[in-house]
Amino acid sequence: MAGVARIDRVVTSGIFSLDGGDFQVDNNIWLVGDDNEVIVVDAAHTAGPIAEAIGGRRVRMIVCTHGHNDHINAALALQDIVDAPIALHPADRMLWDVVYPDVAPDRLLDDGQLIPAGSARLKVLHTPGHSPGGVCLHDEVGHVFGGDTLFKGGPGATGRSYSDFGTIVESIRDRLLVLPPATVVHTGHGDSTTIGDEAPHLAEWLHRGH
Repeated sequence: MAGVARIDRVVTSGIFSLDGGDFQVDNNIWLVGDDNEVIVVDAAHTAGPIAEAIGGRRVRMIVCTHGHNDHINAALALQDIVDAPIALHPADRMLWDVVYPDVAPDRLLDDGQLIPAGSARLKVLHTPGHSPGGVCLHDEVGHVFGGDTLFKGGPGATGRSYSDFGTIVESIRDRLLVLPPATVVHTGHGDSTTIGDEAPHLAEWLHRGH
């Protein structure tokens, strides 16, 4: 199977808002595909830098790994520029509606769905816990685009509305840690990591509870 020929990262900054709190965050946006066609993973904060990095390539889809505002708040503006459908898992529709109460996502993501990305394809892995509709995208060769499910150092945050620590640990254990150790995890915030670097720490995460 052909792998991803090109991965670009764009970092944008803005506000993550949930449960009455506002937090300044830097978000990773991943452009996955090749020199002709890409999938945008998480259109965060500002559409301009994302569109600039896309260049003249065709955008197959704008995929939201989950519905928190900092991962979707540039989606419609980017769509206006690149004319691509926006996709979200249906279990996060209530989070989407906070940001876009009058507009629905164009597509609904299903576990196991395959999305073409230039010379490769990405498989949707439903990984709830950080949010009910959280997903990761796996190229089935050596990369997974993990949103806020797994980070360098542990699981994505839980303890806020619609999140659950036991659920995210189950998702990571059963859907991600079974991938080859060399698989690179491209995260929604911060540095990338690998499955091999994170897998030995599962018991530690369970003990600390986050």
